[in-house]
Amino acid sequence: MEVIKNLHSYMAYVVLAVLIFAVFNAISGWLGKRDFTMHKDLRISLFALILSHIQLLIGILLFFISSNGLKAIQTLGMGGLNAPARLLAVEHPFTNIVALALITIGWSRHKRFMESDKKFKTISIFYGLGLLLILSRIPWGQWLN
Repeated sequence: MEVIKNLHSYMAYVVLAVLIFAVFNAISGWLGKRDFTMHKDLRISLFALILSHIQLLIGILLFFISSNGLKAIQTLGMGGLNAPARLLAVEHPFTNIVALALITIGWSRHKRFMESDKKFKTISIFYGLGLLLILSRIPWGQWLN
């Protein structure tokens, strides 16, 4: 279990960096009125999507095998969780699932458009919202120690 927890923690740095890069790339493409290229822009967005989903799968696995996830809820009940335990067992997983749903919607919607500005705008908005949600529920106190 410790290996999965460390993988989830260290991979988070990579996922955040790639996701931030994808959002800034999309915003700069949208505001700079660049052409959306398959070689660069599509790959950056796809790489962020894939890494985010891998991170989510590792997180779901961790939720089921960690004492801070489902076992905490089963042991203490929802009412028995204090704020740090609730963050790990409920808020972090739920918010990140919603964030990944937004990122996935952004990926799916951008493919409907032929115009570069609409592609960049869609990715900027949905990936950006997903990134904000992820950043809002990172257990910073535990993660940075």
